[in-house]
Amino acid sequence: MSAQSTETLCHDPLRRFLAGMPLNRRAICACLAALGAAWAPALSGASYKGAISTDAATGAVLYESNADAVSPPASMTKLMTFAVVDDEIKKGTLSLDTQVTVTRETARVAAFKDSTEVWLRQGEVFSVRELIYAMMIQSANDAAYALAQRVGGTAADFVTMMNAKAKALGMVHTTFRSPHGFPPPSRRIADGDLTTPRDYALLCRYLIQRTEVLTYTSVKNRAFGAGIRLKATEMSNHNNLLGKCPGVDGLKTGFTNGAGFCISATAQRDGRRVIVVVMDSPDQRTRDLNTKDLIEQAFIRLPLGAVSFPANAEVPAAPTRPSPTPSPTEGPVIHMPRPGGN
Repeated sequence: MSAQSTETLCHDPLRRFLAGMPLNRRAICACLAALGAAWAPALSGASYKGAISTDAATGAVLYESNADAVSPPASMTKLMTFAVVDDEIKKGTLSLDTQVTVTRETARVAAFKDSTEVWLRQGEVFSVRELIYAMMIQSANDAAYALAQRVGGTAADFVTMMNAKAKALGMVHTTFRSPHGFPPPSRRIADGDLTTPRDYALLCRYLIQRTEVLTYTSVKNRAFGAGIRLKATEMSNHNNLLGKCPGVDGLKTGFTNGAGFCISATAQRDGRRVIVVVMDSPDQRTRDLNTKDLIEQAFIRLPLGAVSFPANAEVPAAPTRPSPTPSPTEGPVIHMPRPGGN
C-alpha cells in the first residue's frame, strides 16, 4: 500500500471500517467505499504544505495532513494580535472605544511595498474597534501595528505578549516576530513568524470560544474612517468563502511569497461547528477549493449529535501526537512573486 493510500485509510473512518471486514462483507460494501472516496476529493488531490480540520466542540481531529509542518502564517498572524488585544480589553486596560493616535512608525508600515493597509497617516485618531475591523477585514498591516503599539508600548514588547499567549495556549511549534505577519526585511522564512496548522487550529478554537472574533471576521464589506476622513476607505474581506460556503463566518486568510496562500476557516451548521486550517497553497483558488472540500468532509465526519460547546467550556490542550518537527524551510515554500500583500 502506498504512503498516500495509507494516510487516506488512517484518516477515513469508513475505509478503516471496511478494511476490518471479512472479504465477503467488503465485497457487499464496495459501493460504500466508492462513496467514501467521493466524500474526500481533497485527500487525494490536495495541494498544500499542511492542513487540519477539527471539531470545534471537542478539539478532536477530523482530518490532518502534515499538520505539524512549520511555515509562515502570513496575515493569519493577526488572529493572535486580536487575541492579545482582547485580553487587554477583558482586563480593562483599554476598551473598544479607546482612541489610538497613529504614530510616525505606524504610518511607515502603511508604506510597505506589496502590503495591505488602510493608509493610516501620522496624527490620525481611530478607536480600537475601528482598527480591529481594519485588521480583520482589510487585513491592514498598519492597523495591526497601531494596535500593537497602543497595547504593548512598542511592537517588540507586544510580540513578546503574543509569544506568551501562544505558549499559554499550547502552541508548541509557534513563534511570532511581528504583529501583522508581513515578511521580515531579510525575507528569510526562518526570520519571520512561524507556526503549524495544528497550532493554529488550537488558536482558532480559543478565539471562537472565548472572544467575539466572529463579529469582525464575518463581515464582508465595511467602510473605514466614516465620519473621520473626508472619504472613507471601503474594505472587502479577503475570505472568499464568506457567503459562498454555507455556514462560514471566519476567520482569516494570509498570503506572502514565502507563506503561499493560507487560511484559518470556520463554519457552523445546525449547531455544529468545524475549524479548518490550510497552509501554503500554490494559489488562491486552490486554497479556497481545498478548504471548502475539507469543511464539507469535516461535517460528514462529525459524530452524530455533536453540538457547539457551551460558552463556559474549558479549552483542552492542543491535540498532538509524537512526530518530528520539520525544519522551517522544509516543503514547498518557494513561490513565484505575485502582486499584492497578505
